[in-house]
Amino acid sequence: MQNFLIPANSKKSKLIFGFFTPIDLAVFGTGAGITLLLLIIISSNSINQIVLLCLPLIISLFLVMPVPNYHNVMTFIGNILSYFSAKNPREYIWKGWCVKDVYGKDREE
Repeated sequence: MQNFLIPANSKKSKLIFGFFTPIDLAVFGTGAGITLLLLIIISSNSINQIVLLCLPLIISLFLVMPVPNYHNVMTFIGNILSYFSAKNPREYIWKGWCVKDVYGKDREE
């Protein structure tokens, strides 16, 4: 029997630039586009107004920022919301990529 070990960073190769999913880039692109439109449409002379106009870009950048143990802030916030909105207690069943099922199909759940 051949035992294969899958590298820990194998999922990163499926991500754009090694960090972003298409949804992440869509969120960031939407924030950047809205900010660009606001800066073109609204002429401003003060720093406070410019910061307010750049707020969509800052928020979208914050949401796609990577954090430890999660993909990014959006994933972290989604996990928090799903944790507090769950009606049933959670039952976690661990199945990893390289799990060696010792019991096979004889194991009863």
